[in-house]
Amino acid sequence: MKKIIVLLLVILLAVPFHAQAQEKEKKKGDTTGFVPGGVPAIAYDTDIGFLYGLILNFYFYGDGTRYPKYDHSIYLEWSRTTKGTGNNVMRFDSDRIIPGVRTLGEVSYYTEQALDFYGFNGYKAYYNPLYEDDSPDNTEYLSRLFYRLDRKMLRLRTDFSGNIISDKLKWFGGLEFYNTRIDTVNITKLNKGKSEDKKLKGVGGGLFGRYAYDWNILPQDQIGGGTHTIIKAGLIYDTRDNEPNPMKGIWTEAQFLIVPSFLSNRDISYTKFVFTHRQYFTLIPRDLNLVYRISYQAKLTGEMPFYMLPFVFNSPPSWTRDGIGGSKTMRGIMRSRVVGEDYLFGNVEMRWKFVHFTLWKWNMYLALNGFLDGGMVTGEYKINTANVPAEYRYFFPDEKETLHLSSGGGLHIALNENFIIAADYCRALNKKDGDQGFYIGLDFLF
Repeated sequence: MKKIIVLLLVILLAVPFHAQAQEKEKKKGDTTGFVPGGVPAIAYDTDIGFLYGLILNFYFYGDGTRYPKYDHSIYLEWSRTTKGTGNNVMRFDSDRIIPGVRTLGEVSYYTEQALDFYGFNGYKAYYNPLYEDDSPDNTEYLSRLFYRLDRKMLRLRTDFSGNIISDKLKWFGGLEFYNTRIDTVNITKLNKGKSEDKKLKGVGGGLFGRYAYDWNILPQDQIGGGTHTIIKAGLIYDTRDNEPNPMKGIWTEAQFLIVPSFLSNRDISYTKFVFTHRQYFTLIPRDLNLVYRISYQAKLTGEMPFYMLPFVFNSPPSWTRDGIGGSKTMRGIMRSRVVGEDYLFGNVEMRWKFVHFTLWKWNMYLALNGFLDGGMVTGEYKINTANVPAEYRYFFPDEKETLHLSSGGGLHIALNENFIIAADYCRALNKKDGDQGFYIGLDFLF
């Protein structure tokens, strides 16, 4: 397997701007006005180059009477690599724009020149790590990017939610727009500027090229991607005591997704059902909690394009995630390892706030967490393997799909309850799901 060297510089850039409109004396710990925070990051990957960028999250607490709740939040992310991969994200969250309605918006554009692609239906898709291992003595090597594809994606999202009964039972509705472009990895571009001994070598096209062009598994009119709009509606029941890291309560959601053909550039339509339940238990007041999440997401009717299968849908204020596996669903499992029309995944986690302190008028705490993640495909994506030569049929093993599991732990640094830097390390419990994962980002998993 290729080695990834990650060098992350995590710096808190939080300088509170206190409101000057009132001269009244504030109690110690009051948080008012704008409070920004940021995480600059530097990373290196042999195949995509250096990553550089910045994540900013601005909170506006108004007069501070609702703290730790905020009036407005603006999230900005800009990151690039020297070989063209980039994330451009802007998100907005407020319950003050429309009285009684929480409003969320997202504009994002992603360019990924080496996005994971392992096939479909979990363990029914063959994975061999030696195909990516370019060690001189490895006779099975094919390409370091054999399990990768190229994707460019524009996503626009807007969500609205409001109360039905108090602030516990809520309605929500919204739209998500996707413009997705898919291709094989551009090895020529990735090799540009590299010395001969550093260039990517091996077969081109990778597994996706075989699925799309050699074996004709994928529908021909879907290979290049497509444009789709998702209409969403559902209910939320929320009794959490604190949104960023609840100590008690539940969060249960049910939603229906409708993707009509008249809002797509393909004659494709489908519907989907999503049910997610999260629950939080206090073991030691303020400091120790046990939490779990379970989510079931399934196609109800129609035909789903293969490039829309990996997404994990959440109701507001959570955001749509990309790939079953990875930092936001099943840590330590390779991203997009578990892909099907229906799937189930869950997490169990214990969180311990072992230090609380105040620094420059910021309320801070440090927390450790330990977790177990898992998931599986429960409804297969139907594929036609009639054109697959006999010598390659092993890519589609007649193997029973079972739980994909991983475990690990991490450290979290929280500023003013809402801005949380997270670092998790974990390992897959089955080599067919990868080896290990290390993630640094923002927020607790759920």
